[in-house]
Amino acid sequence: MLVQKIKSLLNNNSLNLDQLKQVHSLIITNCYFQYETLFVRQILLSTSGYSGIIAGYIQRILARMRIPDASSWGFAVRFFSMNGQFKTAFSLYVHMQRLGLCPSSFAFSSALKACAKIGHKLGGISVHAQVYKHGFCGSVYVQTALLDFYSKLGEVKTAQKLFDEMPERNVVSWNSMLSGYLSSGDLEVAKRVFDEIPRKDVVSWNSMITGYTKMGNMDEAILLFELMPQRNLASWNAVISGYMGCGNVESARRIFDAMPTRNNVSWITMISGYSQCGDVFSARFLFNQMKDKEKFAYNAMIACYEQNNQPKEAIELFTEILKPGVNIQPDEMTLTSVISACSQLGYMDFGIWIELYMKKHGIQMDDHLSNAFIDMYAKSGNIDKAHELFCGLRKKDVVSYSAMISGCGINGKAVHAIRLFEEMLNAGICPNLVTYKGLLTAYNHVGLVEEGYKCFNDMKDQGILPSADHYGIMVDLLGRAGRLEEAYELIKSMPVKPHAGVWGALLLACRIHNHVELGEIAARNCFELQPEKTGYSSLLANIYASVERWDDAGRLRGVVEEKGLAKIPGCSWMESF
Repeated sequence: MLVQKIKSLLNNNSLNLDQLKQVHSLIITNCYFQYETLFVRQILLSTSGYSGIIAGYIQRILARMRIPDASSWGFAVRFFSMNGQFKTAFSLYVHMQRLGLCPSSFAFSSALKACAKIGHKLGGISVHAQVYKHGFCGSVYVQTALLDFYSKLGEVKTAQKLFDEMPERNVVSWNSMLSGYLSSGDLEVAKRVFDEIPRKDVVSWNSMITGYTKMGNMDEAILLFELMPQRNLASWNAVISGYMGCGNVESARRIFDAMPTRNNVSWITMISGYSQCGDVFSARFLFNQMKDKEKFAYNAMIACYEQNNQPKEAIELFTEILKPGVNIQPDEMTLTSVISACSQLGYMDFGIWIELYMKKHGIQMDDHLSNAFIDMYAKSGNIDKAHELFCGLRKKDVVSYSAMISGCGINGKAVHAIRLFEEMLNAGICPNLVTYKGLLTAYNHVGLVEEGYKCFNDMKDQGILPSADHYGIMVDLLGRAGRLEEAYELIKSMPVKPHAGVWGALLLACRIHNHVELGEIAARNCFELQPEKTGYSSLLANIYASVERWDDAGRLRGVVEEKGLAKIPGCSWMESF
């Protein structure tokens, strides 16, 4: 009678975890170990989503099973793979092999999916060997998983060989082959495969459209989009993302507005696109229109503020998500943006509070967060703390090196900055614009003009086009050294339009060396670019006063007093950085 009750309970799909645990206790206390397989299957099928509690419980059951069987272990491998726990899934598959259990088709397929996702090439090849050993070569599902594995790892020739040998193919097989050629950048062959697919599904169309958008070929992408017999949200989002990638914001917005329904990906793609082109107002307008904002939407908007020099707004939005009414748990992406905002503002105390918040809520310090903290501590002058975090990184990259070099640069530690730069090159890491900006700043702080010139020219030799900021630092370096004519000629040679920071650097140098003629030229350009800032007038007035042109000096000071505007710091070019 108890056996019938257990069977009945195990066929009840409405039981919650606590009730299933009670059933499990009945199985164990009555030594009905033959029903553990059915129990494992039921608990996995009744679980609507992944949770750490259930995952741990499943693994404990498997480890203690009196009669381990392939079905239970196969279901577990499939469960973890389907829920994105790929390392755990493959680990269970390996353990299953050690127990001498023969995997099922879905265990093979799930293990191969896990290997493809984590890039475990050797593991996938081992599974491939076991597929042959256990005679699953005729399974279309296993063969498709193998095909997908090799395609995702860039082994397109191997994938094509498998595809050609398949006795039976389904649309998933075709799509895996299509995806492989698209990933390898062979759009021509991918289009040929797409045309040969006997019965295309929406994934086939979306893959081909995405392939064209990644190559920037929006004409072909739109042509396919319009020919699609059926579209889903991924179809619309692929086109929006493609237009944003090409910088065509208006077309992206037109597609967005035409969407019959939208999901969070649609909104976030638009917000991120506006962020990239500096249109913070439009990004916030869309953000405000979202009805159900979740963490990724907040992350996109906080990052938008941080990346577009509005750090205060980034921090304000961050504090909003911590309020009881919103109650969204920030993740590593959220905190990375907020720490960068603190770095821009010099909010050391807030940054330290975030460190405490992370410890309280068990948020691990990954390399992205470490890089953000390195940048914050370095810019605030705490080089020792920044260096401690830097040394603790699992993998140092261009971001971490650039943050340390910039921190050393602005704190006058030129020797340290140069040493880090050389170490970076020796590690085979290519510098970027931020790296060179930090190194130039280091040379500027200690007045090493020739070294700065060499660094500036090395940039161009490496194919890195200096920005207006880099020119601004060079102008400041030359100007402070008294090489004003040279600085002016450098400005005139700029391939990009000089911003106020560049002309401000020249104006400041003219004030230091009392050079009236170039000072007037620099000031005129500053007035045109930032007419609301009176600091430029004050600097020019001081130049006039230094050569006893009292009338001109008085006139400019009168203008400043009449406007009543706040003065800017003398070294105004720094504001542009």
